[in-house]
Amino acid sequence: MIGGLAGFQNKGSDWGENLLNSVASNTLRHLFTKCDELEVKVRCHPSSKLLQGSIDSFNMNGKGLVIRKAFRTQEMWFETDAVAIDFSSALKGTIALKQPTQAIAQVSLLEEDINTAFKAQLVRKRLENLTAPTLTELSGGEPVSFTEISLTLLPHNQVQLEANADLGKAGIIPVSLICTLGVERRRRILFKDVQFQADNVPSEHRATSEKLTAVLGETLNHMVDLDRFDLDGVKMRVNRLETQDKTLVFTGYAQIDHVPRVG
Repeated sequence: MIGGLAGFQNKGSDWGENLLNSVASNTLRHLFTKCDELEVKVRCHPSSKLLQGSIDSFNMNGKGLVIRKAFRTQEMWFETDAVAIDFSSALKGTIALKQPTQAIAQVSLLEEDINTAFKAQLVRKRLENLTAPTLTELSGGEPVSFTEISLTLLPHNQVQLEANADLGKAGIIPVSLICTLGVERRRRILFKDVQFQADNVPSEHRATSEKLTAVLGETLNHMVDLDRFDLDGVKMRVNRLETQDKTLVFTGYAQIDHVPRVG
């Protein structure tokens, strides 16, 4: 090992940076169910700082990353602040941080992937078999489920959402709304200024559908909390979101206490 470290000092940054790039790539790949592309780059100048575990930054760019088998991101990018690591851990195939660090991050979601996520069990269980008094009054006391959800991204951070409300014996009522996406406390995604779209609902169902629309908006507002999606050792926060054609882009940061061991 001593001879290897001496060789590292003579060869410059390539050996150490390549080692860390490889270890970090393998570590991060294991966090995702699927990964189309993943590139990690370590920046360190002068290279001798690597021996003390001092790194200027880690940069990761991934495409087609699937989280927990159901949530696909079109692209995920982050770059850390200066990082202090235990360099000997890299020689063992892992990365151990000596202290927490922060990273700036950007995540892009395609409209089609958002719609697929609405079918995931983690999401469906928050939209099905609801028993709020406002709903059961409409359904004759039966639980209500919102199904067949379809979301369309619109300019200016707006979205259009269509769904069916299954009222059990009372039948199925279509629901249609337009709202504006926002962020609360950097961790909750809000569906603000919900507007009922009466023209998309048959006239005989409009009164009931308008009430259901309000409930669906409230339900969505309590659904997307980033604390529920944190990776092991990583706390994510959103500073800004923006709809760009058929893509929803989040920018923010992550507090990294340790390199995640599980996704």
